[in-house]
Amino acid sequence: MTYQGVLTKMETEFESPIQYYLVFENDFLNMNQLLNKNVTIQFVKHQCLNCGLDKPIFRQGFCKSCFFEIPQAADWIMRPELSTAHLDKEDRDLAYEKKVQLQPHIVYLANSSNVKVGVTRKTQVPTRWIDQGAHEAIEIVEVPNRYLAGITEIALKDHVADKTNWRKMLKNDVVDESLEAWRDRLKQYIPDEAKAYFIENNKETNIDFPVIKYPEKPKSLNIEKEHQFSGKLVGIKGQYLIFEDDTVFNIRSNEGLVVQLSIL
Repeated sequence: MTYQGVLTKMETEFESPIQYYLVFENDFLNMNQLLNKNVTIQFVKHQCLNCGLDKPIFRQGFCKSCFFEIPQAADWIMRPELSTAHLDKEDRDLAYEKKVQLQPHIVYLANSSNVKVGVTRKTQVPTRWIDQGAHEAIEIVEVPNRYLAGITEIALKDHVADKTNWRKMLKNDVVDESLEAWRDRLKQYIPDEAKAYFIENNKETNIDFPVIKYPEKPKSLNIEKEHQFSGKLVGIKGQYLIFEDDTVFNIRSNEGLVVQLSIL
């Protein structure tokens, strides 16, 4: 069977294990069903997720001109503390910014390679944790806008990591932590503006990924450079496909590429 489409991050269902779906324009693939099968990935062309043109992808699935123009790629996406919609101040498109920024946001702790702090919209729980390959996570603050979540994350970053080591995450080289204990330890560092939004006494969420074999020395596939790759799929974690020869392919970081998938 052969499928073709533009890559966007895999959709997920919170089950045990997580169910993964690759969504193309005309096809919908349950990736879990491809485990233990030989898969060939072939690069076809670029297709910017905004303008749809065959232009090199710059970041986040967008070509360079779109990346620097559209509100979906503004700085506040990656740096929530730069949000200004709560002040009625426009960055690129105030209507869009109000829609996204002025809704409940969660500051959370997740353990994927180590304990890290992060921010996501409430509607993205637990999707965000799954996408990061976290095997456990907990909500610690729920605030009414993105700005408050951003300044809380900044304050906590002095006391806990804010990055995931993708190699450790993929190797499953992780240690179980008491995220409830971490939550209680970090409470004192929450900024005054967000203290009232602290979440007490909630339990951590555990996440189980569909992996038959973890890579010992993960090596990242650059499909634009290689053009074609074939291998046996032995796992999916975060937004990575894991192959038997330790090759890993990050779907999220290859958004905007049109590929052909062949399954033997």
